[in-house]
Amino acid sequence: MTTGSPTGLFEQIEGAAASILGRVESPPQLGLILGSGLGGIADRLEDPVVIPYGEIPDFPVPHVEGHPGRLVIGTSSGVRVAAMQGRVHGYEGYLPWQVGFPARVLCKLGISALVVTNASGGIRAELRPGDLMRISDHIDLSGGNPLVGPNDGRLGPRFPDMTRAYDPVLAERLYAVARRVGVELKTGVYASVRGPSFETPAEIRMLRTLGADAVGMSTVPEVVVAAHMGIPLVAIACISNAAATAGGPPLTHEEVGIVAARAEERFSRLLEAFFPEAVRER
Repeated sequence: MTTGSPTGLFEQIEGAAASILGRVESPPQLGLILGSGLGGIADRLEDPVVIPYGEIPDFPVPHVEGHPGRLVIGTSSGVRVAAMQGRVHGYEGYLPWQVGFPARVLCKLGISALVVTNASGGIRAELRPGDLMRISDHIDLSGGNPLVGPNDGRLGPRFPDMTRAYDPVLAERLYAVARRVGVELKTGVYASVRGPSFETPAEIRMLRTLGADAVGMSTVPEVVVAAHMGIPLVAIACISNAAATAGGPPLTHEEVGIVAARAEERFSRLLEAFFPEAVRER
């Protein structure tokens, strides 16, 4: 059994995108992937069209609390947004190319930018639960890559450059918006691990030594496929907990959702103000 992407991946992406576009009056300008506990902003979209993932051909369906598994397409701040309420993860048994598939479909819809969000454990001492952190770079320790397998040149190059995977122009615009709306936005490097077990104290010490500021179990496959397809991307982590330290309280997934919900007002205020800037001509 192969663990790489199938030879018909391009056709699968086209089929999923066509299914979505057939249910909306106009295509989205911006893609938005919402992590654990952060899906509420999709409920604020105007004139929404809601599509369960199970109704989209070949679209993987999440089975984790806090990931409803719905694509919501609507308008916010005058921008047409396709918002994914939840994502799938490798620890659910999905292969890396399957984890990256929904982001590929968003890119195929004709978006001009992609915003990826997640809930992360804070490693850097100054990061506190509820903080918002722009991801400036990542360290991938998940053990898989969504580009493994045959490469279809219609999607992107065999060896995509990841130097500017986190688009610097979008980053500058995001910081300017954060200052304007009064939302503190920190910056850091994100480490991706496979999960689903939380990290041990020794692993956190290792990640800190490697230069990671936060850690989670998602996001990197979506960043990789967006870079492969040439779509500018910005990523924001909501720090949901302090990562494991000896003697600290037990970590739970419920805590992640609770903290993310508390940050929702600031998170929504930042993103809704950022949407017009994200799609503004470069």
